[in-house]
Order: sequence, then structure tokens, then C-alpha cells
Amino acid sequence: MGRSRTAYHRGMGTGTITATGRKRIVIVGAGFGGVECAKALKGVDADVVVIDKRNHFTFQPLLYQVATASLSPAEIAHPIRQVLRGTGCRVVMGRVAGVDLDRKCIRIGEGSLSYDTLVLAAGATHAYFGHEEWAPLAPGLKTVDDATELRRRLLLAFESAEYEADDDARRACLTFAIVGGGPTGVELAGAIKEVAAKTLQKDYQNIDTGTTRVILIQGGDRLLKGFPEELSARAKRDLERMGVDVRLGTYAQDVTEGGVRLGDEFVSARNVFWAAGVKASKVTASLPEGLTDASGRIDVGPDLSLPGHPEVFAIGDIASAHSAKTGEPVPGVAQGAMQSGAFVGKLIKRELQGRSTVEHRPAFSYADKGQMAVIGRSKAVAQLGPFKLGGFVAWLAWSVIHIVFLVGYRNRMKVLISWGWNWLINSRDALLITGDVRATIKRVEAPGYERDEPEQQPAEAGSA
Repeated sequence: MGRSRTAYHRGMGTGTITATGRKRIVIVGAGFGGVECAKALKGVDADVVVIDKRNHFTFQPLLYQVATASLSPAEIAHPIRQVLRGTGCRVVMGRVAGVDLDRKCIRIGEGSLSYDTLVLAAGATHAYFGHEEWAPLAPGLKTVDDATELRRRLLLAFESAEYEADDDARRACLTFAIVGGGPTGVELAGAIKEVAAKTLQKDYQNIDTGTTRVILIQGGDRLLKGFPEELSARAKRDLERMGVDVRLGTYAQDVTEGGVRLGDEFVSARNVFWAAGVKASKVTASLPEGLTDASGRIDVGPDLSLPGHPEVFAIGDIASAHSAKTGEPVPGVAQGAMQSGAFVGKLIKRELQGRSTVEHRPAFSYADKGQMAVIGRSKAVAQLGPFKLGGFVAWLAWSVIHIVFLVGYRNRMKVLISWGWNWLINSRDALLITGDVRATIKRVEAPGYERDEPEQQPAEAGSA
């Protein structure tokens, strides 16, 4: 007999027993946490359903390299069905609109899907601290679509500057303001400066791309707040040596089409990129009051389940969790999501196999394996356990670790070759402008170009 099939669409989910007569485990989100949870459930006697609004898993730590044209999207993303091949999971591409804890179902599309166990791993999105109107003006970096949009805006800025006659407008085209001094902001700032100063200089005739201005805006008193102070200071020093204008203790007061206001100063910038904060996925808005914090993250218990709902778990960026070992908050990084995902998957599997019970669940402990941030070519900072590294050694460690954790052997080889080639000749392999390229150039008056004058229309009879 063939494998039984179940439709996950309109009208589905009136009961908790599936067509196979087994319990159903639903995982919402196929990021680091969701994927690790699904892998840990391999071989379990239950129907495991993984739902994501996209069909691909994204290696988020390398999104900035797509945004700055070092890598193409296919090198850091992999189809979810291939990632989970062999696990026995069913993959559904759909957008989860909400969760009904009382009915034990989720709303997906125009219908609902019931569950016996639910794992929320939907991740986080950009937080603009009450200024959602800034979102289209200052895009962030969380998805492949975000990365290609940033790349489009980055490269269009140089195209616009090449044939912009007005000096002030040209300087604005070549000015990039990045709000947020965490790893994403630091990596973006360094990469943009390198693209401008080293990669593109021979590609344009009318502008000196080396004069590109990159401003990194950080509200706190240092960059990379979660890193040791000496590494934060080194990151700042290296960025400034590269020519990045680092502004500490500075907040974005307003973002407009023309730039960003920093206190009494208005910085004219063609592009403002956002790396200042995150908030939980919108799916948490459907949960009862009192279960989430100010940023929408779910307050979970020691076993990562929701209070009063031991059948529902939250992992990764969507959860506000604390490590049982240290009492410290679990950071919103890939390692935190991966460890919590594996923990929940193994916990569910043990309970289904009768090797554990809800009353005897262990508490989750996060093992901090270190943190890293790349600043530029052969420049990085890293904390690996008791070791604090900087410069080329940190950059090499960062490269090796990220290659190891990339999904798929082919992706690892492609990224390794791209990085090696780029490192040798300061090249970028993905200098492609995609999407809407209209209104790139307002005025063309550069040498060798003439502006067409509008044709004079004859006056109509009787007109003044």
C-alpha cells in the first residue's frame, strides 16, 4: 500500500488524531530551531508537520554577504524539503495566522490544522520602536528577500552617483547610514566600505567610489554589546581604520527619503539600513495577554513550554527563555535556536516513547559556544570560550565554523571557492541589480552625455 496522504488546507483539523491514527506534532518555522527540532524527532511514532511561509532554509549569519554581493542567495539557502529529507517530516508551505490554544489548532491559509504538540519557532522580524513608517525607508536584514533588496539599493546608489550632476545629490548617493551596532550592523558597515573602496573603484569613470561614506549609528556606549569590552573596542578601531564613521551614544530621531536625523544633525543619505532591534513574529499576537513580553516574545518555562500549556513549546528568537545553568537569558542567536530546538525535539520524543513524563521534564541549559563578528577582509573578532581572538586568526576561525555549519556539501564548496577568490583579488561574485530599477538617475549631465530638451508643442489657436 502507498503512503497515506493528508490535506492541510480548508476544513482540516477537526480532530487531533491524523489519518494514520497517530499523534500530530506541528512545528511552525523552519529556521535553525525548527530544523533542529524536526531532525531530533526523526523516527518518532507520530506525524511531524513542519510549516514555513517560504520553501527554503536560510543560513542567516551570511545574509549580509548576499546583501553586499559576496555570495548569491542559492549559496546560503537550501530547500526545506531537501534539508529534512529522510526525517519522515511532512513539509507544508503556508503562512500561519494565529494559534488557538483552547482548540489546540493553528490557523493556516483559509482553514486550520489541529495538533497534539506544537512547537513555535517562527523567529523574529525587524523592530522600529514604534516607527513602523520607517520600514520601507530603512530596510532590515532577516530574509533572502531582504538581502537582495539591500543589494539592489546598494548597487543602484553607485549607478545613480555615476551620472548625477549635482554635488550634494552625488554625495548623498555615496552615503550609507546603518542604524545598530550589533553584529549585523558591524558586518554590513565593514562590507559596504570594502565593496566601495576596493571592489568597485575600477568599474566607474565619473566617481571615486573610495569616497563612499559609511556611518554606523549605535545608541549604546560601545559596539557589539554582548562581546567583551576589549573586542568591542577592537571592532570600533578596525572599522575606523577602514574609514567607517562610528557614532556611539547616538540615536536615529527620524528617517526620511532624504536621510536620517541624528539629534541636531541631518545626514543626507541615499540609503539607510536598519540593524537596531528585533521583535517576535506576528503569530504571537494571537496568544492570550500575559504570555508575551513587550517585544512579543513568549515567556516560557524552564522546559521551554508555555505556562499552563505543556503541549506547546516556543524556541529561538520567538521565546524569552533563561538558561537553567546560569539564569541568564538565552541569546537570540543561531546557537540558542539550535540548542533549544534539539532539546525540545528530544524531550517530545522521550515522552512519546514513554521514557519520560511531563512531570519529570528537565530544564533547558544553554551552552555558550562563543560569538563572532567579521569586520572586513582578514579582520574579525571572536570569543570562543575563554579565548578572545582578533584579526586574521579570528577571521579564519569565523570562516571555518561558518563553512562547517552551512547546509549541503555543494554549498560549502561553492562558498569556500567564492571566499578564496574574493580574498585573493578583492572581487565580488554577485554584483547583480534585480527588482525595480526605475528612477535610478534624476539628472544626467556627466561628461559625454547630453540631456534631451523637451519638444516645443505649437500653441493652440486662441490660446494666450
